[in-house]
Amino acid sequence: MARNRYDMDEILEDSFDINQLKRLAGYVSPYKKKMVCVIIVMLTSSALTMMVPIFFQRIMDLYIPAKDMGKIALMAFLTLMAACCSAAALRYKIGTMSVVGQSIIHSIRTDIFNHLQELPFSYYDDRPHGKIQVRVVNYVNSLSDLLSNGIVNTVTDLCNLIFIILFMLLCDVRLTLVCLCGLPLLAAVIVFIKRRQRRAWQIQSNKQSNLNAYIAESINGIRVTQSFVREKENTNIFNGLSGNYRKAWMRAVMFNFTMGPSVDIISAVTTALIYVLGIRWILAPDATLTVGVLIAFTAYIGRFWAPINTLAGFYNSLLTAISYLERIFETIDEPVLVKDAENAGVMPPVKGNVEFRDVCFSYEEGHRILDHISFTAKQGDTYAFVGPTGAGKSTIVNLISRFYNVDSGQVLIDGVDISTVTIRSLRTQMGIMMQDSFIFSGTIIDNIRYGNRNATDEQVIAAAKTVCAHDFISQMENGYYTEVNERGSRLSAGQRQLISFARALLADPRILILDEATSSIDTETEILLQKGLNELLKGRTSFIIAHRLSTIKNADCIMYVDKGGILERGTHQELLAKKGAYYELYISQFDFLS
Repeated sequence: MARNRYDMDEILEDSFDINQLKRLAGYVSPYKKKMVCVIIVMLTSSALTMMVPIFFQRIMDLYIPAKDMGKIALMAFLTLMAACCSAAALRYKIGTMSVVGQSIIHSIRTDIFNHLQELPFSYYDDRPHGKIQVRVVNYVNSLSDLLSNGIVNTVTDLCNLIFIILFMLLCDVRLTLVCLCGLPLLAAVIVFIKRRQRRAWQIQSNKQSNLNAYIAESINGIRVTQSFVREKENTNIFNGLSGNYRKAWMRAVMFNFTMGPSVDIISAVTTALIYVLGIRWILAPDATLTVGVLIAFTAYIGRFWAPINTLAGFYNSLLTAISYLERIFETIDEPVLVKDAENAGVMPPVKGNVEFRDVCFSYEEGHRILDHISFTAKQGDTYAFVGPTGAGKSTIVNLISRFYNVDSGQVLIDGVDISTVTIRSLRTQMGIMMQDSFIFSGTIIDNIRYGNRNATDEQVIAAAKTVCAHDFISQMENGYYTEVNERGSRLSAGQRQLISFARALLADPRILILDEATSSIDTETEILLQKGLNELLKGRTSFIIAHRLSTIKNADCIMYVDKGGILERGTHQELLAKKGAYYELYISQFDFLS
């Protein structure tokens, strides 16, 4: 059985591009002063706490044998002060880096979301929305700990490691060399798991993306699922995807957990060896080591391996983050195929003359949807497109709004090639109602005002009355201020279309595009709506796509689109008289309705 798109794994990168870390550094750069301050505070605190084992060494070797309680009390007081400084520094670090980390996360998420706003329809046509959502939310969130603590901790831990080695050398060079013998073993472990660990996290991110995509699809399609009693089958699919994610996550975490125990084992072995050798040197006739030095050194051993353990954890987090960074920057780098040309001008106030000049277009290379289409639409006239499903009717109106770029040819409005003007200045002068009547969560009045944020309540109500939406809106519990859920689940399909229609009309466009605008409206409402539209369409250039031919009888020109071109064009009566493709379509609908 063919797999659905949510079950298609994305291509894994064999090698990591260091430039991605450089790009991440670009987000960190604005906060480098705060991070440097935190690092200085933490290193100062660390330097003070490094003195504590020296205090213990002096107490054991000097002050206890001399019974000097004053010096012992002083060492205890200094130890307490070092602990207080450490606590204050830690509090400062957590507070500052939490703000810095979340600010960086906010910047990354803003960039990816802003870029998604600019990507063309073709990007969303090819990807499940759940896979896109997981990048904006989950993948970005996964960087939070790395940016909030990981970077500062890494710098401070590396510096602390140098400090500790210096203090250990001051205590005893021989024991320091024994301790450092464990580092080559740890390096061997890192080299062994590095590639495997990164690949495991890449696979895990793929499986998470698949699972998220299916969950989003299932929620959106729950009515269809329950209508066709597909709950059991969907649960089996979900269990399979969830199981794949669990296995991938367990494998990735297995590599993560390899680092911690490896550090602990190497630490335990070297510590045991230090105790054996240290006690032997203490008990030797020449007593080349004192008890105080051994106690101080063992304190440093714990401090030595703690930052190494932290660095190993950071390394794990970095490999995890790398797999997510690849997906985040991959999305940000997705080319914006439909964008303003260099030196693009502002579209002058539109009058409404539209011309297609030898336009070719294809969604996929080698499969042309429109083949050298040419036509002219005059200002203020109404044009309708009819024809079989998939013939290219919606494609034509999408090209007028420049949701896609033409392969060749030109689309001109008032003689201006729309590829030479800014997209914003073009679309703000158009009213577009697509086949999918999308309703946003919020109030009904806000949904209608979406096309014109400056519209008054009176203008909103007037638009609703024009499209016959006022009556059903007024009957709702809070009228125009009734809250509706995402996608307008509380509303019928016809009600959603009427609200979308009012939204498009409120923008007061010079060019109006209606793509199956009345497909979900009953016949009685359609008759009322047509009365309002007849007045509204006056003075506007309108393009209508409709399968119900009764809605376009009065169009100034009807074009029959099929096989990549316009087979017929003319008024309703002219096309019927030709007895061609339009005539056959009209007769088939008439016979069906009768």
